[in-house]
Amino acid sequence: MKNLILIFSLIIFSGTIVKAQESVLFGVKAGVNFTNMNSDSFSDNNTRTGFHLGLLAEIPITNRFSIQPEVLYATQGTEADVIMLGSSPRTTEYKLDYIQVPLLAKIYLTESLSIEAGPSFNFLVNEEIGGEETDLGSSFEFGGAIGASYKFIGGFFGDVRYINGFTDAFDSDNDTISIKNNGFQVGVGFMF
Repeated sequence: MKNLILIFSLIIFSGTIVKAQESVLFGVKAGVNFTNMNSDSFSDNNTRTGFHLGLLAEIPITNRFSIQPEVLYATQGTEADVIMLGSSPRTTEYKLDYIQVPLLAKIYLTESLSIEAGPSFNFLVNEEIGGEETDLGSSFEFGGAIGASYKFIGGFFGDVRYINGFTDAFDSDNDTISIKNNGFQVGVGFMF
């Protein structure tokens, strides 16, 4: 009798796993970034317009809750007036390109509208300061994202999110200077 219950349980469990794997959706997305950097050493700064593009998957856990991992190439940065000791501020452009890996929890408010939030693991792949390639940036940035998305008919979707870096964007021996990324991403995509 125990063997029969065990076999029956394995059949049900196997069917559930197969059903979950069938419902995983994959997609592509691209969009525009409006990013900035915050620091006490900036007297003024302007938003940098960039882009993001990448791949994603949506893994349903329940009818209203999914996990959405993504892998994105994203350009970020700012143009800032940097405060220099003993001289007037100098305008400097910061360009930082990342491979971002957000892992978002997605809650559906309606069949089409969802809110999403979660951590983002960002890996620096290219940087320029003042038009010159440098290696001052931190190779890893831990951040977070929060936003909303809307599914349209035919697999298309749109999303908007706020991104924020929790760790410094640049390696520094000076603990009093902190430069952190933040901004908005507006994107469109298609789920297969």
